[in-house]
Amino acid sequence: MSSRRALKKKVNAIAGELFTDCLIKSRSGDVDQQKVYKVVADIVYMAVEFLKRINHTEPGNVKEFYKKFYADFDAKVQKISDEIAQLK
Repeated sequence: MSSRRALKKKVNAIAGELFTDCLIKSRSGDVDQQKVYKVVADIVYMAVEFLKRINHTEPGNVKEFYKKFYADFDAKVQKISDEIAQLK
C-alpha cells in the first residue's frame, strides 16, 4: 500500500489529466459550454471527495477500505472519461 501523500498526488494528477482532456475537447470544435462546465465541476467534486476519503481512513479495516476506494475511484474516472468523450 502506498502512502497517503503519494495517493493524494495520484488523485490530483488524474484529476488534472481529466481537466486537460476536457479543455482540449472543448476547444476542438463546436461544443456546448454548459456541458463542459458540468464535466469540469464533476472533476473538481470527484477530486475533493476522494481526497477527503483518503484523509479519513476507517480504522481496523484498512485493506477493505482501500479496495473499495480504488474500485469507486476507477468507476468515477471511467464515468467522467465517458462524459468527456461524448462532448459535442
